[in-house]
Amino acid sequence: MAASETLILDAWQDNAQAWERAVREGRIESRRLVTDQAIVDAVLGQSPRTVIDLGCGEGWLARALAANGVQVLGIDAIPSLIDAARMQGGGEFRVASYDDVAAGRLAERADVVVCNFSLLGGASVDALLAAVPGLLAPGGVLVIQTLHPLMAGIEPYADGWREGSWVGCGEGFSQPAPWYFRTLGSWVGALRTAGLDVQSIKEPIHPHTGRPASVIFLAGARQGDGDEQASRRSVSRHRT
Repeated sequence: MAASETLILDAWQDNAQAWERAVREGRIESRRLVTDQAIVDAVLGQSPRTVIDLGCGEGWLARALAANGVQVLGIDAIPSLIDAARMQGGGEFRVASYDDVAAGRLAERADVVVCNFSLLGGASVDALLAAVPGLLAPGGVLVIQTLHPLMAGIEPYADGWREGSWVGCGEGFSQPAPWYFRTLGSWVGALRTAGLDVQSIKEPIHPHTGRPASVIFLAGARQGDGDEQASRRSVSRHRT
């Protein structure tokens, strides 16, 4: 695993408790005003019965969806965040890394797979996306919410690793996680490479700034790709 990918997990391990507190106390303005409701609406707009939440954190999204009658499986690599999610309920929660999912160790399929601000890596995210068609039920949809590329700041508009920040999250945080910036075209290309076709792109607007608070991609597996991926996962499990 590349050094930057490892630093992501290290940073989240170190800051899990502060993050759980920030979410529980509603400290992050853009989440309160825009992005939390935007991802809930995007997922519920697919009328799912089942959802897999990849990078579920402390489980707030699972609880919001469960309140609307959705069965949710939450996956996260940070044990303390999964512990917090289990304590509050709202779904089934498991400790698993993106490498685990990419290796086919998740047998479930769901109507929606959601990644809410949880795709921070480079190669690890590409590998995860390649596994998504095999996690989708027939007609299922991947929903991704992430930082809008327009908000890249003064740095060049080009793919590459960037320094992270906990600004706006409150106190108690230490070293932030690095993250891999992708242009809008690069996101679409990564999805296509993974066997997913973009169905729509939403750009929730921050009511105070008038600028995009995030970008939401909705993508579905190309016909046949999900069944092929599921078959490969089954073979992989029988070999191990």
